[in-house]
Amino acid sequence: MEDRPRILVVEPNKTALSVLARRLSDAGFRVATADSGSGAIAELHRVPVDLLLAEISMPRMSGAELARLIRSHVQLADLPIMLITGRSAPKSAVLAYEAGADDVILKPFHFEVLVARIERRIARMRAVEQLAQDKAALDARVVERAIQIGELKEQLAEAQARARA
Repeated sequence: MEDRPRILVVEPNKTALSVLARRLSDAGFRVATADSGSGAIAELHRVPVDLLLAEISMPRMSGAELARLIRSHVQLADLPIMLITGRSAPKSAVLAYEAGADDVILKPFHFEVLVARIERRIARMRAVEQLAQDKAALDARVVERAIQIGELKEQLAEAQARARA
């Protein structure tokens, strides 16, 4: 099913990446993976995703740095970002939020709760996208009506001028 949400999972530990990707796939998501921040950026340009789930602690580019980079990219700025961190790193969670993460998941976590949080973020993103589409459609209708009103005013002015003549 192509309407299943696609999640990009970024995790430098290959075993953890494999387990998380498999479990998310089993939960009904399409899953793309990357093992680094630069790999995640490349993957984001290759295939559209509905949500990014990344480890905060990664070599070369942290999850917070990845979030900041994504937020600075116009076409990716609204992508929901969830970062995973250990309970012993509350400062990194604060930095993640400051960088633009939408949510920070503390390890260890219950997988069912993670899935519920992912589903909620994606539902919210899709609702916002629908509102934006509805707004664009309404704006187009307003412009169309304004043009019609302008044309009717011109016709009325012409009819009044003919009536006076």
